[in-house]
Amino acid sequence: MNEEVTITGTTEGRYAEILTPEAIAFVVALDREFGARRVQLLERRRRRRTTRTDSLDFLAATRPVRDDPAWQVAPPAPDLLDRRVEITGPPERKMTVNALNSGARVWMADFEDATSPTWENVVLGQANLRAALDGTLDFTDPSGKEYRVNGWTPTIMVRPRGWHLPEAHVRIGGRAVSASLFDFGLYFFHCAQRQLDRGSGPYFYLPKLESHLEARLWNEVFLFAQEQLGLPRGTIRATVLIETITAAFEMEEILYELREHSAGLNAGRWDYLFSMIKNRPDVVLPERSQITMTAPFMRAYTELLVRTCHRRGAHAIGGMAAVVPSRDPVAAKRALNQVRQDKRREVGDGFDGSWVAHPGLVDTCRDVFDQWLGDEPHQIVRKRDDVRVTAADLLDVKAAGVQVTEVALRTNASVALRYIAAWLGGRGAVALGGLMEDAATAEICRAQLWQWIHHGTPTDYGVPVSAALVTRMLREELDVLSETGALDEEQACLFGQARTLLTVLMTERTCPEFLTLPAYLRHMSGGAGTPATEQATVAA
Repeated sequence: MNEEVTITGTTEGRYAEILTPEAIAFVVALDREFGARRVQLLERRRRRRTTRTDSLDFLAATRPVRDDPAWQVAPPAPDLLDRRVEITGPPERKMTVNALNSGARVWMADFEDATSPTWENVVLGQANLRAALDGTLDFTDPSGKEYRVNGWTPTIMVRPRGWHLPEAHVRIGGRAVSASLFDFGLYFFHCAQRQLDRGSGPYFYLPKLESHLEARLWNEVFLFAQEQLGLPRGTIRATVLIETITAAFEMEEILYELREHSAGLNAGRWDYLFSMIKNRPDVVLPERSQITMTAPFMRAYTELLVRTCHRRGAHAIGGMAAVVPSRDPVAAKRALNQVRQDKRREVGDGFDGSWVAHPGLVDTCRDVFDQWLGDEPHQIVRKRDDVRVTAADLLDVKAAGVQVTEVALRTNASVALRYIAAWLGGRGAVALGGLMEDAATAEICRAQLWQWIHHGTPTDYGVPVSAALVTRMLREELDVLSETGALDEEQACLFGQARTLLTVLMTERTCPEFLTLPAYLRHMSGGAGTPATEQATVAA
């Protein structure tokens, strides 16, 4: 096959170091081998959601996998044995330095929810990771303050974008390549051997999976990539985020498909709730602040995750502490106490580690796990055989008679609007209201707005939620920002685009699958309506 490979976007300077002909050829080979399967699986997702006539349940066809007590995942890689504190964030230059200096055991370099997928962010993020492994990464801010990596650094894991997203700046015969394969392929090509030379390895987090078949596809990608670069089978290790309700019913099968490459499972929160709304549009969830990890269906999901992982010899990694430490000592103490309480719940339930979004939370999280684990690197030996979770438990939302407060409604509208505007402007990790937010926050906020509008959910002051009510709140939010001089001309344009996008998303007949997909295709893909870019064409 001799289709043209077209790269839209700059390929000069630091970009050229990453976008070498050999690296692009590797990405193209991955996409040609697996791109059609990816499209088929995305179509399967759509059919499952639109044609489902009964309740979700564990799969009858894969029961032999669940019932077989013999199989185990691969033993943990040496530098993934102890994962008690993991920090997450985008691979921007300054944030990379801070994450590597944070004292966490693992850093998840996030090309997904915490990265706005501009060409600059996704390509130079790869350059930053390579520079970090080469020991050449530093950063100087406009004030002259220097940031350098000091001494011991965490194990690096990379989260590529999800299967549903394209990388429209690279096209094969006019067809955009998979963003998942683009992110994975560039990192694996440039950094797999570098990691091995450091005594580590190429490790990944896999987001947004909805079935074990999608995990099987990743496993085949791993086998192909290792063979292409001459690396042994099992060199790659990957942790899967169980952040969709459909994946929650297939946790054992997902571990089974990836077993020689598996590094465990992770329990999220906002994306899981977002998935619940998409897959159960008949059920109205209360405002997100009321849905804690102790809610019955969330507790069933997290306890099942721990039991599943430990039964198969895998790590179970807990959710995000997203607090941005306050300079107010009273507020900071209160926030850290909340983080400490949440981490105690996780470690008490059997989790082997947990996430934080800010270096200032590393010590708090580590102290909790240190007190419980002591000198042990994890608690996989704690099998949680006491846990018994049924399909009904996973679906037990018990949310009849929901009433929405005006504060919650305005908060969801404001956070979604502000985050989407920041995302369109190139920032994927955004501090809002004392929390470090990413795309998952915007997804749950706008999905709840859609759900409340769709069901006419009553407010606490007797008015049902409607598109007109939320539209008025968005207009009022913009008026306040304009009157206080918070928006310059460029920001006003971004907020206008965000409001338009959010209005469309919350008024569709069915809940749109992702906000990042239409936002990317309309505003960042290098197509019509975006700034003019350079173009390079090579034969493949």
